[in-house]
Amino acid sequence: MGPLQGVKIVEIAGIGPGPYCAMMLADMGADVIRVDRKAAAGSGSKHEILNRNRRSIAVDLKNPEGVETVLKLIEEADGLIEGFRPGVMERLGLGPDVCLERNSKLVFGRMTGWGQFGPLAHAAGHDQNYIAITGTLNAIGRKGERPVVPLNLVGDFGGGGMMLAFGMACGIIEARSSGKGQVIDAAMTDGAAVLSSMMWGFRSAGIWTNEAEDNMLDGAAHFYDTYECSDGKYVSIGSIEPQFYALLREKTGLTDDADFDAQMDKSKWPELKAKLGAVLKTKTRDEWTEIMEGTDVCFAPILSWDEAPDHPHNKERGTFVEIDGVMQPAPAPRFSRTAPEISRAPTVAGADNDEVLSDWGFSADAIEALKGSGAI
Repeated sequence: MGPLQGVKIVEIAGIGPGPYCAMMLADMGADVIRVDRKAAAGSGSKHEILNRNRRSIAVDLKNPEGVETVLKLIEEADGLIEGFRPGVMERLGLGPDVCLERNSKLVFGRMTGWGQFGPLAHAAGHDQNYIAITGTLNAIGRKGERPVVPLNLVGDFGGGGMMLAFGMACGIIEARSSGKGQVIDAAMTDGAAVLSSMMWGFRSAGIWTNEAEDNMLDGAAHFYDTYECSDGKYVSIGSIEPQFYALLREKTGLTDDADFDAQMDKSKWPELKAKLGAVLKTKTRDEWTEIMEGTDVCFAPILSWDEAPDHPHNKERGTFVEIDGVMQPAPAPRFSRTAPEISRAPTVAGADNDEVLSDWGFSADAIEALKGSGAI
């Protein structure tokens, strides 16, 4: 099932954003074959959620016959994704020129932090480094404090793996009409910048500053922030629009407090935040949830990883599913007709050598010969 059923992707195994991209494509029904290192055969576990929904072969990419095995898979593929530093795939004999010569319709997806070119292209780095040079990391945090690392959601996953998955889908659609493949250079620096497009527009309009916690959507405004409750747990408030703000005042008993009339007076935000915070600290998180959740206040309780799967909204939508004893997010987004699903739990490296190669056109004799040569 899934809207990408019939699409075939070769994934050269990596870490972080590459597997996340592959998971997204596989969740949508693509047949994604993960090419693991032969030395890694047998490794992996059901807890590596990013490896779900696809099969694995373990190949020695230092063996010419192993490289040729991957090239034969590429001949049958719509796309390839890899996450090495620039030049590594070329040194393995699997660079874009070689692969596109074998399959002119191939979409060759490259996932890196800095991109395939630029002064930093060959330097090591991680998520926070990539988002740091885009201005994004500087904008996340509290006033007067050091920037807060937003897990690795902005670089690795939002600006990286998800951006490459979007690029692969676009490239495959284009290749099916043009008959020509191409290379996708997905850099997390570029992706993180694109994620902050709205803020760049606000800056141009003069309504967003360089200071953290100084803008409407970064925790400066009293009507758009998180607050502690009497039990030490937290709630989120996002009452931007006038009608939602009026309802917030009603639910918190602040309708008659004239100070709150000046909602957009930035100079009063600190004072109003202190007053609203004091009110919200008079009840527990669950008590405020009972009062506000489901209304147009724009409210939600802040839940822990343990609590999130049990929230009634998440339960009804099936936002989280348990596979082989491992709780995990379900595939998203939803499709009315070609519903994606989790058909395969994460598998260990090399578990599917015979099945994959047979399905992708290798004869039984060819498979045995590859085993004999040590290529797989």
